[in-house]
Amino acid sequence: MWALPGDLSGGGRRALILVENLSVPFDRRVWQECTTLRDAGWEVHVICPMGGKRDTEAEAEIDGVRIHRYPLDAATGGPAGYLREYGTALWHTYRLAREVGPVHVVHACNPPDLLFLPALWLKRRGARFVFDQHDLVPELYLSRFDRGKDALYRAVCALERLTYRYADVVLATNESYRDVAVRRGGLRREDVFVVRSAPDTGRFHPVPAEPELKRGKPHLLCYLGVMGPQDGVDYALRALARLREECGRDDWHAVFVGGGDTFDAMVELSRRLGLADRVEFTGRIPDADLARYLSTADVCLSPDPRNPLNDVSTMNKVLEYMVMGRPIVSFDLKEARVSAGEAAVYAPANDELEFARLIVRLLDDPGERERMGKAGQERIGGPLAWRNSQEALLAAYAAACAKSGRRRTGKRPRH
Repeated sequence: MWALPGDLSGGGRRALILVENLSVPFDRRVWQECTTLRDAGWEVHVICPMGGKRDTEAEAEIDGVRIHRYPLDAATGGPAGYLREYGTALWHTYRLAREVGPVHVVHACNPPDLLFLPALWLKRRGARFVFDQHDLVPELYLSRFDRGKDALYRAVCALERLTYRYADVVLATNESYRDVAVRRGGLRREDVFVVRSAPDTGRFHPVPAEPELKRGKPHLLCYLGVMGPQDGVDYALRALARLREECGRDDWHAVFVGGGDTFDAMVELSRRLGLADRVEFTGRIPDADLARYLSTADVCLSPDPRNPLNDVSTMNKVLEYMVMGRPIVSFDLKEARVSAGEAAVYAPANDELEFARLIVRLLDDPGERERMGKAGQERIGGPLAWRNSQEALLAAYAAACAKSGRRRTGKRPRH
């Protein structure tokens, strides 16, 4: 067994954060956690994949955080592709974890719910295990793949149960996720800490609007985020087609910022809907350019449809719209209301025509747009501020370090 450098309550504390689905510091939540721990005196290491256009170095030290990256190709070709991706990621994670050496805390960020394997290996060598649940993978599976509760669904449920079983504490992104960890994972409520994602207001803030981004139109609509099967970009495009055809509004230009599995399909859908002259797809862009678009936007779009995952998930794009003081049109989802409050208007779940009508309502009422934007900024500066999440993160680490190191036992509810 490794000899740990220093004790868990004193100096020399080392944390290792494991990430599979994004590079760091591109993963903003993980990067904020890294810097929070660093500022609290932890030596922080991260193992993650290399990025495509950024975060491409195998080794980097950024602002005192040591990052160890590995090459990884995203899954293609169905389940076999995911097996290749996850197998490669696990092999590299084990390899790099051995190079990092002993740590006091291993902090695994899902998806997938496979990182408990290297975390368990480190736990058996004296580390405490913090599970940072970014997504509910069983719900993600149901929402992304139209396969029902098949053998693969049962497998991801089993992996989630094992992750809960071996975690010393769990970080949940909201109260809905916390409830799942208690109800489905059998954890004690005091072992689950709500660490909400929040924009870095020191780095990400409004800039002067640039009317030329509206391409000669009076109004700019903006979507920011991942473009995957569950993210609702297709709902947004169909709503924009109805905005033009059924609501008779042609006084807007729309920008879709981001990338993902369905990017090409969404570009093609916009053409089929006759929106090629109104909709611009930028792909992923630097933060400075993103701030320009959001600061110029009149209305921001959060078209995530209601499904098992989206209804209980906190959408980062909603928070980023709010910090920029933009009014939001969203479908009526439980956690969307918790995050946005009066900063958004809510269409009945998956109702594209009502979504379009709400866009019209906001375009025609600049006073309401301004009021909603201020309400969002007040929430980001108050109850949703990152400082609150920092306190919860450090409390979670303190609780993990206070554990005896023995494996937690208790009830294991079935899915």
